[in-house]
Parts: sequence; C-alpha cells; structure tokens
Amino acid sequence: MDLQTFMKERKKLVEDALFTYINAVDAPQVLLESMSYSLEAGGKRLRPLLVLATLHSFGKPEKLGLPVACAVEMIHTYSLIHDDLPSMDDDDYRRGKPTNHKVYGEAMAILAGDALLTYSFEVMEDLLNRGVSPIKVVTLMKELSKASGPEGMVGGQVADMDGEGKALSLEELEYIHRNKTGKLLGYSIVAGAILGDASEEQIAKLSLFADHLGLAFQIRDDILDIEGDAEKIGKPVGSDTDNDKVTYPSLLTMEGAKEKLEYHISEAQQLLSEMSLESDLLSQLCDLIAKRDH
Repeated sequence: MDLQTFMKERKKLVEDALFTYINAVDAPQVLLESMSYSLEAGGKRLRPLLVLATLHSFGKPEKLGLPVACAVEMIHTYSLIHDDLPSMDDDDYRRGKPTNHKVYGEAMAILAGDALLTYSFEVMEDLLNRGVSPIKVVTLMKELSKASGPEGMVGGQVADMDGEGKALSLEELEYIHRNKTGKLLGYSIVAGAILGDASEEQIAKLSLFADHLGLAFQIRDDILDIEGDAEKIGKPVGSDTDNDKVTYPSLLTMEGAKEKLEYHISEAQQLLSEMSLESDLLSQLCDLIAKRDH
C-alpha cells in the first residue's frame, strides 16, 4: 500500500475515533475544550499510525487497534501540553498554534494533560468490546504504563531536565531519548504486534526495530532544530541551543549526527527484512522518519 494513502486514510480514522471518545466524556466544558484544543492541533499522528501499520503487517483488522492508537496519542498529547509549560520548556507555540497554557491558562493546561493521561487507560478498556482477551488488555495497559511512566517517558524527561547545561556522553544522551521519545514509539509497534498475535521472537525483533526507530526519530528532531524550517516545524528553530541542551549535532557534529541517523535507519530496515511480515508500510515509515521536514 502507498504510504501517503495509508497515512491520509488512517489519520482520519484515528482522529474520528479520538473525538468519538472525547465526546463521550461527561466533564466541564472548558476542560473538554482544552483537551480537544491540543488533540486538534494535528501533527503526524505517528504513534497511532505505527500501531495500525504493525497490525496491517500481521494481516489483522486495523480497527482492532484503534483504542490503543487513541490512548497512545492522548498520552503523547498530554506530554506535549506539560512540556510546553513555563516550568518545563516554556514554549509559546506548538505546531504553529499558541500552546495550551497560552489559551487556557497554566492550571487548565495541567488539568487537561492530567485528564488525557488518565482517560487514555479508560479508552484501552474498549479493547474488550473488540474481542481482545482480558489478559492481553491488562498486558497492553501495563506496557503502556511502563512506556509512559517513570521507567519511560517521564523518567526520560527528568533525565533531560537534569542534563541541561551539562556535558553529557553519547550513552547518557541515548538514555534520555530512548526513554523520553523512544519508549512510547516502541510501545506503539509492540502493541500492534501483541494485538497481531506475534510470536515472542517477532516481538523481540520488533522491539529492537523500535529502539533504532526511536533514536532515529530523535536524531532527525535534533537536526531539524538547527536546519529546519520554523513554519513547517511549527515552533522556532534553535530552542535546544537556547535551553542549553546537549543534542546529537552538538555532541557528534552535524555530519556525525547524520551518519548516526543513517546507521539507525539501516539497522531498523535490516531487522524488518529478517521477518516474514507484510512490512512494506513499516519500511516506508522508516524512510519517512529519516527524511521528514517537520
């Protein structure tokens, strides 16, 4: 399947499902508006698309994975709302729009993020209505908690904050990005594999694939922070330098960062080639991550 067609059609599928879930919530209107504001900001929807692309690779109905896809996107969105707060990265714009706290105030932005995080696990329960076994649902919930909590995204964010203004090693930088960015990306792929009834060997290889993909994603992000177009990125370039953060280009030089990006994409593609899957979509998503301009 052509990747652009897949992304356009599945992105709409995910977004329709997201707002079906949000519209089912009985909560104060201003809270729902704040939650929806950041969800509607768009973006690539990469994480939910990885869930669906992995399911596609195993020949399973993609709609089976919609609760997981939506839950992951809700957690990713909550993390962006909180990252943008004055006490964190203090950003005024996200995806070309004023950040949540600039529109709704800091308190509401915090609460909207909290609501998206906690509601994501309620959304996961909808897997039961799609015939997924309770044991598999609990496993998926546990792994999502690990990927987004202290052993994953939150832990990576803490390490990132602690590393500001310090001379980090490559190992320390990779720890930050494996956790802050990579774990949730990786979960999206592994969750699709679990729903696709993958073998333990397939899950292990896809976990390695996801690790390379997550690091490649972050290296490309660091490159775009220097070479990117602010209009396409949706926020000013150079924010990492302004925040005194170590990045792949600052540690390895720009040429070294691009070589590292090529290495991780090549390793990811090699792992895909070793599996008997309908993996063309995942392969194309690899190339998209390597060449993306926003």
